[in-house]
Amino acid sequence: MLHQIEIATRGPGLYEFTREAAGWLTGIGAEEGLLTLMVRHTSASILIQENADPEVQADLTAFFGRLVPPTSDPSMAYLTHTYEGPDDMPAHIKAALLPVSLSIPVTGGRMALGTWQGIYLMEHRDRPHRREVALKFLQG
Repeated sequence: MLHQIEIATRGPGLYEFTREAAGWLTGIGAEEGLLTLMVRHTSASILIQENADPEVQADLTAFFGRLVPPTSDPSMAYLTHTYEGPDDMPAHIKAALLPVSLSIPVTGGRMALGTWQGIYLMEHRDRPHRREVALKFLQG
């Protein structure tokens, strides 16, 4: 069974959607198997990250902003894909560096995440977007 979660973003950052994914698993009666998730965009990523301290998400966003600055930064002058704004090509680079899909074991109807782990969409673009994440549960 394939399911889709839509996530509204407000610009760069991490947006947790662990509860939405867990709710879907409960709704379909998932017990044992594998949950696969994939972000359906080329300028966003999905991660498993710490969900206890919001400073982790802020630091990750800041780090990747410094690692791959916008094309308006002189260090990025070599980039040619600039038609959609100075944040577009850097967003594609970040999505190439970070995961766009995840596989999470499900046992006893719950994702086998660690105590402080959550599932996040990482938005790489500056303006708000509506992002889609496809979920597939494989019983097994």
